[in-house]
Amino acid sequence: MRSILLHKKYFCVPAMLVVLILLGVTAAKSQGFDSIERDRMKSMLKNLKGEIKKNYYDANFRGIDLEARFKKSEEKLGQVTTTGQALAVIAQTLVDFNDSHLYFIPPPSTLKVQYGWKYQMFGDKCFITAVKPKSDTEAKGVKVGDQIISIEGFRPTKSELWKVQYYYNVVSMREKVKLTLLSPGASEPREVEVRSEIKSGPAKINLGIFYRLFDDFHNEENDYQRFVKHGNVSAWKFPSFAFDPADVSSVVARFKESEGLIIDLRGNGGGYVKTMEAVTGQFFDKDVKVADMVGRKKMDPSIAKTAGKDRLKAKVIVLVDSQSGSASEIFARVIQLEKRGQVLGDVSSGAVMQAIGFNGELGTDSVVLYGASITNADVIMADGKSLEHVGVIPDEIILPTGEDLLNDRDPVLARAFELLGVKMSPEAAGKAFPGYFWK
Repeated sequence: MRSILLHKKYFCVPAMLVVLILLGVTAAKSQGFDSIERDRMKSMLKNLKGEIKKNYYDANFRGIDLEARFKKSEEKLGQVTTTGQALAVIAQTLVDFNDSHLYFIPPPSTLKVQYGWKYQMFGDKCFITAVKPKSDTEAKGVKVGDQIISIEGFRPTKSELWKVQYYYNVVSMREKVKLTLLSPGASEPREVEVRSEIKSGPAKINLGIFYRLFDDFHNEENDYQRFVKHGNVSAWKFPSFAFDPADVSSVVARFKESEGLIIDLRGNGGGYVKTMEAVTGQFFDKDVKVADMVGRKKMDPSIAKTAGKDRLKAKVIVLVDSQSGSASEIFARVIQLEKRGQVLGDVSSGAVMQAIGFNGELGTDSVVLYGASITNADVIMADGKSLEHVGVIPDEIILPTGEDLLNDRDPVLARAFELLGVKMSPEAAGKAFPGYFWK
């Protein structure tokens, strides 16, 4: 089964991480590893190579010698001694393409990790955005708003952070993690080692919504669209484009009487192409060319068909952050390029490619499931540029501080209401969509 997605991942993996994985430092217990398991891993690698060779959008593979790269990885598989190490080798092979939509999804595990803390980049700083109650993280005094100076000695950056999340949550779960933190108002950082919870449960594999792979204590409320209205301005908390495009018109109908509309795409990792096109068409009185899809084969451009007389006429402000990816980035950029509204917040993730999902399996009596996302097109916007590794640069950059996070203030949403003529304090804005920062 294949599906067309525009979806981001939370991305050269720091050598430090790979070394830790291959040495098994503080990693969860590994499965037994014998010649049969080694051959399975080699078959998995071979199958992924075949899929990439057949479907990857760039016939030159971004300058990578595909044969040499996979041969080197196969040799490494001949040297590893655990399943965890083997999976890390396979994952690294795809990550080295430095492509936001090309990644390996390992076989489902019966183990699930809860680290007890969440984190996000705001500008060039990384902050704790949630702490799980009654966790070791809470017991060690870690608080929302603490700035993360380093994770196991690695200083987080926007371009590399997803790799940390990918390895620690998907490839190599950790029993404990050492953090260097700087609390709001503190003059010196401190080190703290926090223990995670690793539990057994049903084995699951998720080839669809990538962010759920990283979500170790999920707030289901954040899966749903939410709405608030103040005066004549509505705000639409829009967590994902992964819903039926046929439902778009009924959702936007609630904004028909609003003079201003804030579309909050912070944390929105993307979703379905058709849904993004349907949403985009609600804001224009003509069909709009969204982007060209450039791959090995000729592809039709992405076109947003106008909703015509039923289109929304409200003034529009779009909110984005470092976790806004793919379809949400494309939508925000179209709003900018067509001068339909303003974009506020942080530079988006720069994870904008089109991909197809690959579901693989090995074995007969004992079947091993695995998967991959394989990029099949670059997305070129109407200005002739790609957003990959660039992102959407807001018309006005507004970055919450550690103090804002600690005190539930939302200066970005407050500024959006202000620009649309409604006064709202950052404190009041922080209560509009409880749980935005996954608290």
